Amino acid sequence: MHKDIQDFLNYIESARNYSEHTVKSYKNDLLKFEDFTQKNNFQKWADIKQADVREFIGSYRRNGLSPRSIARLLSSLRSFYKYLNVEGLSNANPILGISAPKLSSLLPKALDTDMVNRLLQFEPKTWGDFRDKAIAELLYSSGLRLSELCMLDIEDLSMESRICRVLGKGQKEREVPVGSKALEALELWYQHREERAKNIEKAIFVNNQGSRLSQRSIQNGLKKMSAKMGLPYIHPHMLRHSFASHILESSGDLRAVQELLGHANLSTTQIYTKLDFQHLAKVYDKSHPHAKK
Repeated sequence: MHKDIQDFLNYIESARNYSEHTVKSYKNDLLKFEDFTQKNNFQKWADIKQADVREFIGSYRRNGLSPRSIARLLSSLRSFYKYLNVEGLSNANPILGISAPKLSSLLPKALDTDMVNRLLQFEPKTWGDFRDKAIAELLYSSGLRLSELCMLDIEDLSMESRICRVLGKGQKEREVPVGSKALEALELWYQHREERAKNIEKAIFVNNQGSRLSQRSIQNGLKKMSAKMGLPYIHPHMLRHSFASHILESSGDLRAVQELLGHANLSTTQIYTKLDFQHLAKVYDKSHPHAKK
């Protein structure tokens, strides 16, 4: 049964293009479930009934696991059993009919524009500073996920057209505008990148060895940058939330923000509506603080 879990994790990482953080979350959830199955001597996934899943979830609820964590646990099991069904590894799905706890629909707290501007007033001195400044500007300029930024290649970003091509969750591709401040920071970074990147390296952001920068290194770079500016740690996703919040406040166009984020579920009550890119660019240019020249 452990092999099935590992095969599923490999599938969502390679075929579904899930981020390192998401795969790790799935792994933690499924290993908890595997431990439960071993303690109860289950030999096949199909032998597990809905009552067993309720018992498993109930044990964590009694131990004080938050509603959000329980909802994620159920989501992981739901995806896993869907995979088992498709692969013919189980003809049953005991997760069906089990509802997740209701969660608050409030958006995560975003930074105010003053705090973002304070962070982006950072004056780079070393090659690493220029890289981290460009990372922060691009995250805020275009609302990228950490995993999306990490996987960006030189060919994905057009300085001339001010457009970045992004491969998001589920290998869904989208185009996002890039603001003038981010372009300026990228131009300065590219001058230093030439000295560091290996000849065959395609990544926009590289480490000291000239290879693609890891997600952890991006997080650490922002942490150091925040500290130098006298700010609490501003993590990558916080800049993404700020991007969404600031454009939404200025434009009131939730659907445009959803499209720019590549995230249909920005609001649990809003039905996703696709907008053409010209409209998105117009909303972006009019509303984003760092898009204006």
